[in-house]
Amino acid sequence: MPRRISRELKTLSVWTLSLAISGCIANAGIAPQGQALNADHLVTDDAIRSAAQDAHWPTAQWWRAYGDPQLNRWVDLATHDSPSMAMAAARVREARAMAGIAESAEALQITSDTSLKRHNWPEDQFYGPGALSDASTWDNHASLGLSYALDLWGRERNASERAVDLAHMRAAEARQARLELQNNVVRAYIQLSLHYANRDIVAATLAQQQQILDLANQRLNAGIGTHLDVSQAETPLPETHRQLDALDEEIALSRNQLAALAGKGPGTGAHLQRPSLSLGAPLKLPSNLPAQLLGQRPDVVASRWQVAAQARGIDVAHAGFYPNVDLVGGLGYVATGGGMLAFLAGKKFNYNVGPAITLPIFDGGRLRGQLGEASAGYDIAVAHYNQTLVNALNGISDQLIRRESMLKQQGFAAQSVASAQKTYDIAMIAYQRGLTDYLNVLNAQTLLFRQQQIQQQVQAARLSAHAQLVTALGGGLGAGDDVPAPDKTLPSKTPAAFAVFDH
Repeated sequence: MPRRISRELKTLSVWTLSLAISGCIANAGIAPQGQALNADHLVTDDAIRSAAQDAHWPTAQWWRAYGDPQLNRWVDLATHDSPSMAMAAARVREARAMAGIAESAEALQITSDTSLKRHNWPEDQFYGPGALSDASTWDNHASLGLSYALDLWGRERNASERAVDLAHMRAAEARQARLELQNNVVRAYIQLSLHYANRDIVAATLAQQQQILDLANQRLNAGIGTHLDVSQAETPLPETHRQLDALDEEIALSRNQLAALAGKGPGTGAHLQRPSLSLGAPLKLPSNLPAQLLGQRPDVVASRWQVAAQARGIDVAHAGFYPNVDLVGGLGYVATGGGMLAFLAGKKFNYNVGPAITLPIFDGGRLRGQLGEASAGYDIAVAHYNQTLVNALNGISDQLIRRESMLKQQGFAAQSVASAQKTYDIAMIAYQRGLTDYLNVLNAQTLLFRQQQIQQQVQAARLSAHAQLVTALGGGLGAGDDVPAPDKTLPSKTPAAFAVFDH
């Protein structure tokens, strides 16, 4: 009994000494300083507060609101075939594989090593192997090694959790890449529609200019016009033809851009027909906007998972200051001499088992440097999260302001076009009756052309503002439950005052 107590005292003494030695490396004074913003505490502006509170978040296929079947097909094509989406999906698979590697360190590790060797021993009277001199024998062994990390300080557990958090972050980044791709396709499609609309205006202008030239020639032949009128009517025609050619170029370039976004060659884009865009009821905002952004915007979700991963990185760095204890063991058979399989006999069996302890004593500041790096990385992640959240709310406010402005501008632009059209019609009638000269007609036509272009630009800007607002709201790609809990975004070794996350 006294001998047993003595063994237990020795064991306790070893553990006490281990903890004391590990305390030689202090981690005091190294802690993160970042403090995350609370979304509900961010001050919103009138644009957000005055938004309707009785609607829902955007649907996953939000672009269908434009009512263009060709656009629907093209967005689906880009989502499935774009190289950028393939890269994002590959990053998710890579992160999941890395998480599996990290998790494997928590499991029992078993390795096997077997070798069968035919050994010829030399004959040497001074250094020979004695009885084995000038003999050939089998030198064989087989072993089974086992190790298991006790993970007393949570190093392996936190490392695997960190890898899982990074996998969640990659998944959110993939959703963000998908949203950005959809937004880029829709906006490029809107530009294609704008180029077609501008081409119609220029083509109509060319037809009117040709009509005026014909009228000028008729007046000249009838003796009531002048060569100056004919020359003035001919002057704008080359420039109008140039504008038509420039718009044809823009249409072709927009088709190529859409084809590239979809991961296709330019030949595929050449088959695009003229868009037929329209926009129905305006998008409204749901209630409790700031807090719900945490689960709706993929970039906010990704940055939040990054904070959680960095928090686990601090815990991993903290665990390095304590002794690492693993249980190791081995089973084996070994024999030199005898037959090829003689080493498998029971009397050749051997085994070993026991703890393996690693003690950090003096490392030249390596552990403190690793903890400092992890703490700084956490602060960077928190700052990035804060900036992402601020940018998200500012982006929504910007697009709400822009949307309301575009609605007003659309009405003003329509009034300007109607007024310019009336002025042109009056000038044309007066010119046909000989009551005014060509310059008045040309000025009225130029004004009408400019107002029509402005109207088309305002309409395109309104359609684009809708796409930008949907994107700012997360595009219907809500993360749902794929958001880390507030306590997961805090290092377990760090006081809660350093960072605050709320739902």
